[in-house]
Amino acid sequence: MIAIYYIEDDESIAGMVKEYLEQRGCKVSVFRTIADAREAFLGRVPDAALVDWNMPDGRGDALCRWIRSKWKELPVIFLTARSDTRDVVSGFQNGADDYVVKPFELEVLDSRIRALLRRAGNVSGQCLTCGSIMLDQNRMMVFIGEEEIVVSQSEYQLLLLLIRNKGKTVTRERILSDLWDKSGSYVNDNTLTVTMKRLREKLHNPSCIKTVRSFGYRMEDNRSDT
Repeated sequence: MIAIYYIEDDESIAGMVKEYLEQRGCKVSVFRTIADAREAFLGRVPDAALVDWNMPDGRGDALCRWIRSKWKELPVIFLTARSDTRDVVSGFQNGADDYVVKPFELEVLDSRIRALLRRAGNVSGQCLTCGSIMLDQNRMMVFIGEEEIVVSQSEYQLLLLLIRNKGKTVTRERILSDLWDKSGSYVNDNTLTVTMKRLREKLHNPSCIKTVRSFGYRMEDNRSDT
């Protein structure tokens, strides 16, 4: 199912767009402030974003710049009543992929979204999250909220393995085999313990990384400590 974030403070327009797109097989989440939208993006990256220009707590072009700074390929469409040529040009200059002026035909909007998705590919699938941690596979970068966390190659690969298996316990034997033995770098069990300790410290000891004693590790979205 296509996940779409719609940043729009007009309830009637947002409801109309949401209803139509969901009938077409999309899942639309509506956000009435930029702050709520940013928080949602840091929790999970959608397949596409629809952005209004004027919001109660800021401007859509600023949000678009922020989105583009983190997810260069994510499709972003402005949906706005601002039709002046300067506004349209500014929208594209700030990172929008398309610019749709209100009022618009819902069928045309749906077609534009799908055309952008065909070109962009699966952007959301490249960004994996757990709790406040986000791992961007395209750029090989790790974030806690908006903070970039600099990790080593072994720390990144360890986090990637665990987050790809979110909700499942990954044994120490599998981790050692997948991350070190396959490359011919045979190491002892203590190497994993040290790597995990350093990774946890860099990630500010997140509660979503669990230790399953004498067995392995597991990542979960809940925030309770184990």
